[in-house]
Amino acid sequence: MSETPFSISITDQQLETLRQKLELTIFPDELDDAGWKYGAPLAHVKRLVQRWKDGYNWRKYESELNDEMPMFTRDIDVQGFDKLNIHYVHKKSDVVDAIPLLFCHGWPGSFYEVRKLLPLLTASSPKHPSFHVVALSLPGYGFSEAPRKQGFSGVQYAEVAHKLMLALGYNEYVTQGGDWGFFITRKMATLYGGKHHKAWHTNFPVGSPPAFTKNPISFLGFLVTPFSAEEKAGLARTQWFRTQGMGYLAEQSTQPQTLGYSLSDSPAGLLAWIYEKLHHWTDQYPWEDDEVLTWVSIYWFSRAGPTASLRIYFELVNSKETTDFGNFLLKIPMGVSFFPKEVLIIPRAWVRRENHVVSEFCHESGGHFAAHEKPEELADDLRKMFGKGGAAYGVVPGKTGYA
Repeated sequence: MSETPFSISITDQQLETLRQKLELTIFPDELDDAGWKYGAPLAHVKRLVQRWKDGYNWRKYESELNDEMPMFTRDIDVQGFDKLNIHYVHKKSDVVDAIPLLFCHGWPGSFYEVRKLLPLLTASSPKHPSFHVVALSLPGYGFSEAPRKQGFSGVQYAEVAHKLMLALGYNEYVTQGGDWGFFITRKMATLYGGKHHKAWHTNFPVGSPPAFTKNPISFLGFLVTPFSAEEKAGLARTQWFRTQGMGYLAEQSTQPQTLGYSLSDSPAGLLAWIYEKLHHWTDQYPWEDDEVLTWVSIYWFSRAGPTASLRIYFELVNSKETTDFGNFLLKIPMGVSFFPKEVLIIPRAWVRRENHVVSEFCHESGGHFAAHEKPEELADDLRKMFGKGGAAYGVVPGKTGYA
């Protein structure tokens, strides 16, 4: 499992093919004054396609990513599956005793989400802990190889991430994850918690309401305890998402291959599919056109193509791993950051009931892509959780994060 340095190097032919496909885009019609009601607005998508085709300079951003993010690849053996070549970012702190931290993204994210966090988490200061940061491209995402066999589910994603940390010499580590990163790091806590996985933090806490058959005391407490104003707002946001924002999940978790033909062949279609989520899942974040295009370009130029990133929905939903809550208590320390425009926001008591929550942070703004949208706030939460006086200080033996 030797490590190989990696640089993004998209060929001129790939860039020309993209330009040609964008040139041939056929746009749909649109109803008068539709805005965002029916999906991504036609004017927005036309503007972004025009920029992608004629003004966007991929080489500029490719160079910036290569300069800012130390990247590598490594083969990882997966039990019952083929060996996979995994792409990852690995930025070490100057602090020898920095805390090893695995950052785990989801969909429609990528390793790109860790970009703003890297200089914050690896910074050395007597005022806060420092981290050695590892951010993998999940199998089938970015520049990682995709599984070729069916059934590659949460256990396998967790195995890849865990074995990567061990291969890098991090026998004991902590994690941070949102979206699928929550489910994967949760599975890691289940499988490797205690001996290797020492603590975890998420900005996407998911859980289930108490059930009388599983915990009658919690259920009765749920019936008589009123929700706070924040919790009511969170449940309203969750209801909006469940009724108006989950169409993508139904398709990606049932027939991902069918959707994949469109996303793999039409860059404009891929752009619209992802751009809608970037808009709806953030808290009035001021997206720049080139920022959106870089985000989407990583999917377009990904090693396995955009379709590979969808299959995690089919595999995890059908394995029931996305609903495996309330059956056991995870014992390793957990930290949670709540952002008001996250797509699923549940009462804190539901999270505490199923996890050993030691740190909670509540923010007044921010959405689903916290590492990208609110990097300073997320980094500060991690520093407070793992720093001196924090609930998880010293959780990795000999790695306090301080010089």
